[in-house]
Amino acid sequence: MHYLVVDDETRLTDLAVRYLTESGHTAEGRYDGPSGLAAARDARVDAVVLDVMLPGMDGVEVCRTLRGEGIDVPVILLTARGAISERVAGLDAGADDYMVKPFAMEELLARLRAISRRRPETARRLQVGDLVLDLDQQRVWRGENELDLARREFDVLRVLMENAGCVVSRVRLLDEVWDGQTDLRSNAIDVHVSKVRAKVDRAFGRTTITTLRGRGYRLETTP
Repeated sequence: MHYLVVDDETRLTDLAVRYLTESGHTAEGRYDGPSGLAAARDARVDAVVLDVMLPGMDGVEVCRTLRGEGIDVPVILLTARGAISERVAGLDAGADDYMVKPFAMEELLARLRAISRRRPETARRLQVGDLVLDLDQQRVWRGENELDLARREFDVLRVLMENAGCVVSRVRLLDEVWDGQTDLRSNAIDVHVSKVRAKVDRAFGRTTITTLRGRGYRLETTP
């Protein structure tokens, strides 16, 4: 999951981002309403943690704007203790849940899991670490960087991500990417895997895609 935390308390935002990241997700922080709204429009965001009191644009207005644009990303509002009117306004604006400050990070993660489960499955995405592939939009990101992959490169990466941690044979790539329309003796598979590795791994100093001689390729789950 990829989470967005928007709060002008930088210490709280950074702490939440670090906790979510250490819990096996990806997360990013913003510190004001306008930048939070812009980040929440990103299709990769699975849920937003949104403070009500924000500079530039308050959290209720951010939530209302997202819903007005047809963006149904789950939102948890952060409110002050006793601020019942804020909670009511936020829920009326389309928020899914709220939490009262201060709160435990464990509860925040549990709430995020809960509202993410309730979200309709509209977007089909694959994620391995900070590598995200959107099947509907045909787009790929490594962290915050969008990658430019050709069609066959995209399909090669898709198959590897669908089978992350497992060996994908050359025969399987041949069947799923080329529909069997190329020869196993051709170097097309090796060339395309090499191109994908250059864009996904080498450009970021990673070793995610490994070659197992005589067996195939594997996308590692812990690069």
